[in-house]
Formats: sequence, C-alpha cells, structure tokens
Amino acid sequence: MNNLLNDTLLREKTDYYVSKWRWILATLILFFLAGFLFLRYTNHEYKTTATLKFQEDSKANQLPELSQLQNSGLFAQGLNKVDDEIKILTSKTLIEQVVRDLKLNTKYYILGNVKATEYFNDQPISITFFENDSIINNIDGSLILKVISPTKFSVIESKSNHVIDNTLNERSEHLFGEKFNSHFGEVIITPNIGNENLEIGSNFIVELTSIDKLVEYYTKKIKVQAAQNSSIIYINLNDHIKQRGELFVNKLIEVYNKDVVNDKEGVVKVTSDFINNRLNIVSDELQQVDLTAENIKKSNRLSNLASQSSIFLQNEKENEAKLIATTNQMQLIDYMSDYVADDSRDSDLLPANVGINDNGVAQLTKSHNELVLQRDRILRNSSEKNPTVINLNNQINALKANLNQTLDNLKSSTEITLKSLSAEESRINSQIYSAPQKERQFRDITRQQSIKESLYLYLLQKREETAIMFGMSTSNAKIVDAAFSSKNPVNPKPFIVYLAALILGLIVPLIVLYISDLLNTKVQSKLDLAPISDIPFIGDIPKSSSKKNKRLVSKIDYSPKAEAFRMIRTNIEFILKGKKDKQAKTIFVTSTKAQEGKSHTSINLASSISFSGKKVLLVETDIRVPKVEDYLNVKNKQGLTDFINDDSLSIADVTTIIKDNDNLHVIPSGTIPPNPSELLMSERIHDLFNQVKKNYDYIIVDTAAVGLVTDTLLISDHADMFIYVVSVNNLDKRQLHVAKTMFDEKRLPNMAMLLNGTIKKSGYGYGYGYGTKPKKKKWFSFS
Repeated sequence: MNNLLNDTLLREKTDYYVSKWRWILATLILFFLAGFLFLRYTNHEYKTTATLKFQEDSKANQLPELSQLQNSGLFAQGLNKVDDEIKILTSKTLIEQVVRDLKLNTKYYILGNVKATEYFNDQPISITFFENDSIINNIDGSLILKVISPTKFSVIESKSNHVIDNTLNERSEHLFGEKFNSHFGEVIITPNIGNENLEIGSNFIVELTSIDKLVEYYTKKIKVQAAQNSSIIYINLNDHIKQRGELFVNKLIEVYNKDVVNDKEGVVKVTSDFINNRLNIVSDELQQVDLTAENIKKSNRLSNLASQSSIFLQNEKENEAKLIATTNQMQLIDYMSDYVADDSRDSDLLPANVGINDNGVAQLTKSHNELVLQRDRILRNSSEKNPTVINLNNQINALKANLNQTLDNLKSSTEITLKSLSAEESRINSQIYSAPQKERQFRDITRQQSIKESLYLYLLQKREETAIMFGMSTSNAKIVDAAFSSKNPVNPKPFIVYLAALILGLIVPLIVLYISDLLNTKVQSKLDLAPISDIPFIGDIPKSSSKKNKRLVSKIDYSPKAEAFRMIRTNIEFILKGKKDKQAKTIFVTSTKAQEGKSHTSINLASSISFSGKKVLLVETDIRVPKVEDYLNVKNKQGLTDFINDDSLSIADVTTIIKDNDNLHVIPSGTIPPNPSELLMSERIHDLFNQVKKNYDYIIVDTAAVGLVTDTLLISDHADMFIYVVSVNNLDKRQLHVAKTMFDEKRLPNMAMLLNGTIKKSGYGYGYGYGTKPKKKKWFSFS
C-alpha cells in the first residue's frame, strides 16, 4: 500500500512538473537569449603562450663538500632553480617594468551603441601629457571625447576610470593640437589622420589606470608553469587583444633576460675592480723595488750583472724560480683572505680566478657567487625573513667558512714549502762563500724585483681576460617558442555558456516550482489527504467556472462537474443502501472553514439528485453567511430562522419550489439572527426535520463550517450522512486534524470526504462528454 502511494505521489509530482513545460521552455529561451547576448557583447579573451628553457650551469666539477651541503638539512631544496626563476619571472618588479615600457596605463576606446571597443596600436587619437611620469603613472581617471569637426572636439572629465554619464559632467570644447588643462595636468590631443574610426560624431574614451593597479592585475593574470621533470616552462596570459598579450609576454622575457645578464656582469665587475686595485698596489711596490735596485747599483758600482752570473749554480736558479712562484702564491692567498674577511665591502660577491693554483678555492668562489646572485634576485621581491633567503644565507655563510678554511690550509702548506725553499737557498748561498756581501744584497733586491714583476704581469693578463668577459654574459632562459596567441577565443567558450544556459534554464524553473510546491501547504490533491485516509472518500468535484451562469449543473449536462455529481450521487446511494425506514435520506454538507464550496456542493448535489426523479429538499442551516438565495435566485422573504422564531409559520410558508424543477424545494436561511447557535437549539428545528423526512426522498442540508462554529454539531443528530468538503488550494493541510478529530470521535455520523476544486484530466465522465467536443487549448496557453 505504501509503495502504491509513493508511486502515485511520484507520478503526480512528475505530472505537475510536466504540466509546467511552457514555463520551463520560456525560461530556457530566456537563458539561451541571455547567453547569446553575453557572447555577443562580452570581451573575448585569447590565450597567449610562450615556451622557455632554463640553461643551468654544469655541476660536474662541483666539490663533494658542496654537494653534501646542498643535499642535507635546510639546504635540500636550495638548488630548485626552476621554481626560483618562476617566482622571479612573475615578480611585481619585472611586471611593473613591462607595464612601464609598454605604457599600458593609457587605454583608448571608441563608444558603440552597446559597448566600448578598445584600440591598442591603431587608436584614432593620441594624447600627450606634460606632467611627470611619476604623477601620470599613479592616477586614475578618464576623458570622454566627441569629435565635433575635423579640427574640434568636446571633452568630459572624470576622476574614475569608468564610463560616465554625459549629463552629470561639464563638457568643454577644444581644438585638436591645442594644449588645455585637465585633472591630469596640461594635455594635447591629436587625431591620427587616416584612421577610419575618426568620424564626426564619434565618441572616444581615454582611460588612465595607475601602475600599481595594472601590476596587481597582470600579476594575477600571468600564469607560469614548469613541465614535469624538465627545465621547460610555459608562460600563459589571457587578454582580449592578441597583439597586447604577445607584446607583454615577449617583453617580460626580454626584461627577465636583461636582469639575469646584469646580475652576471656584476660578478665580472667585482673581479675587475679587485684586479685593478691589486694592480695599483703591485705597481707601487714594483716601482719601489726598481728604485732600490737602481740605488744599489749606483752606490756599489754594479754595472754588468750578467758577467757575474757564472758564480751562481744551476740549482740556485731552479730554487729561485720555485721560491718566486711560491711567494707569488702566498701573496695571492693573503690578498684573497683579506678580501673575504673585509666586511665593509658593498657586495658579497668574491673575485673569481685571481690566480690561486687550487681548484677547491676556484670552485668554492664560483658556488659562493652563484648563491649570492640567487639570493639578491629573490630579495628584490621579498624580505630577509623569506625561508628561501634564510636558506641561501646559511649556504653562503657555510661556503665562506669553507673557503676561509681552505685558504688557511693552503697558506699553511705554502708556508712549509716556502720555508723549505728558503732553507735550500741558505744552503746554496753558504756554498757561494766567495760572493761579496754587496752582491748578495743586490741578488735579494733582484729576486724581489722579479717577484713583483711576475705578479704585475699576471694581474695585467687577468685584467685583460676580465675585460673580454665583460659584456659577453648570456641569459639563463632560451626562447623555445616566442609568444603567440590562439586563433579562437578561450573565454568565454560558447559551448560552456550554452551548456550553462541549458542547465540553468532547466534547474531554475524546477527549483522555483519545487520551492513553490514546498512552501504551498494547501491541499492540492487526494494524496494530500493521507493523514485522514481512514475517512471514506466519496469523490471529487472539478474546479468550477468563475461565471455565475456556469456554477450550477443542469438536467441535460455532460460537463465534468455534472458527471462528478452523478458519481457522488451513486456513491451516496451505495453508502445509505442499508437504511431500512421509508423516511428521507438526510445528508449534511459541512467543511473545516468558510469558502470551501459547501453551498456550491449542497445545491448542485440536490439538483443532481432531483434530476433523477427524486423529491429533494434543500435546507440552508448556515444562517450566518447564507448563499443559497444568491445561487438559486430565490425570492422568499421568510426562511428557516423565521420558522423557528414564529410559531405561526408552517413549513410550507418558508418552502420555495425551484422554477423549472418541481422536484427541488428549498428552505432558505431567512433573516440573519443575532444568536445563531441558540436559535438552532430550538425544538422547532427538531420538529421541522421530523416532518420533512416524511415528505421527501432526500434532504440536503447546507451547514456551517465545523472548524469555526458549533452550529452544525447542534443539529448533527438529524443527519444520516455527513459530506465533509475539503477545498483544493484553500484549506491548509495542517487543518486536516479537525476532520480527523470529528471522524475519530464519531461526532459526525457516516462521515465521508469530498474534494472540491480539483483539476481533472480528460477521462470517462471528466471531459469525455456525449455529443460535445472538448475545447482545444492553444499550445502557447500558459494557464
């Protein structure tokens, strides 16, 4: 039973939604029209894409100590250069530089009938500002121009960068090429002769947007993604002007590469400054040694040293060469140590390839400089508290400590070598016992002169190498594919828009109908009578016409209403077939509240029974709000209340025979009394029912609503049967408890339910008809 009820409920709900197909179709058309207009007038975006490849330095010669440092602890992610470069590529600093270089803060529009169309390079007019860029780049505003003649235009100013209402702003007229004052300062507007859009009557907008807003906008719009397990990255930008998107992406790559080259040249510059500084020092020292040698020659009259070279042994020459080279290395190590320990330097970069014969020092210096450059580039768009910056600082400090230790170790080993060579020199010198003291003194000066000269020549060579390297730095990013835009717009997509229109066009009306049905607590159909399903159901009456002449059934009537009352008449006969006495069958008609169709049901039921040849009396006991007289057009000044109050009146005096229907008699309510309930408790009412039951086949009593007053309950013992009328779209389902209470407590004898005002489909007896054709509904009817 429950399954059947659920199936019936589901079927009814489905029929309810299907019956509203016209509204759903109208909503679908509305949403599709909205989607079409959206696609027609919205700005379409095109996707611009560029592909880059990061060229990372080879790590084949990396120190084992550095490799271990980078693969442990806080430094484990330190070499994730692709992610770092992506962050730099999308930094606000680079994007701001692109916006400034391309002058994107000034936009030109032409006003159409519906929307404004933007021009990028082919703008009809040009504007020249006389204020500083620092002012122009930080203001918002717009000018609306209207071309009056080939030489004249009018302008409206606004301090917001939105289209403004011409009626709310003062319009001024100027000549093309004439300087005039605006809230942007002094400006000159000139036409671009030959532009097809420059016509008399055309309206243009010059819009200025602050650099900060544009940087924020493009920071959100630009998308950079890295290919998986690769150094390839993709730069994407959506813009409704293809040319601007391509220019922006290409310019961003150019600015990025230029920034990288500048960073690399910074290392070369530091090295060059270091070498030039040392050259000046060595030059002064060499000059001093040369002057000392000159003085010794003059004071000791040593003119031809070559003639005295025979006194030196070959091994002394070799030892001297080694001593010179070792002393040279010692000087370079000291220079490098002093430079690393100097905290007053402007830059943390270290000189590279200064001539120290140790691969460890060269590799550590190179790695140190790479990390310093990486940190400095990130700091341009971040702070010292950035975890990546902290990690890089830790790596730099670790490398610097490692470099100091390496230099100290190298210095110690060099000192040992130098001591060994000096001891060997002493041994050789002791062998040259015959050499004069002055000659030995000159030899020492000559050795110093050779050392300084060798160091000076070496530094000159390094300076030339550094000069050659300067300006030859290359960028990290190789352009695989330059920026190009998609042929078709990527946003909005017609398929998505129309799919959304289809979904919304179906969902919105269904949701509205569902919520409307959910919020509607009125009784809609027989299924809503489930709480009182124990009460017998006698039938339902279709909704009546609002026209007065169609509210009553006639004798020859095949309308759905007439068929419904015939069905109810048959059901009454079945319910009351057990009545054995020959008295009239008394049927009371009541409801929960007023306006549910009691009088309409009573009158039509009485008429339908009378048409079958039965003698019927219609008694109106709803003496508070009588309606029978209005329905049947009864003109009787006396009625039920008059009969009760006046003992001289007989039943015949208050009974009226309906015209054209001798089988139907009516006792109207009569004069409306001040005490209806007390009046119905009179013995006269009992006498009336006892008498009329003997003279009629059926007595139909139109009673008051039991949910409002007690009038009906006072006379309920005279009823053989109660028809309880429930009106569709009138009675709240929460009020059905009144009917259930009456039934459960047996306060209304032989109670049966009748549903009034239903909307029936065509079927046997409900629109089937005999000799009549159903009226066709137009397909576009929404009722």
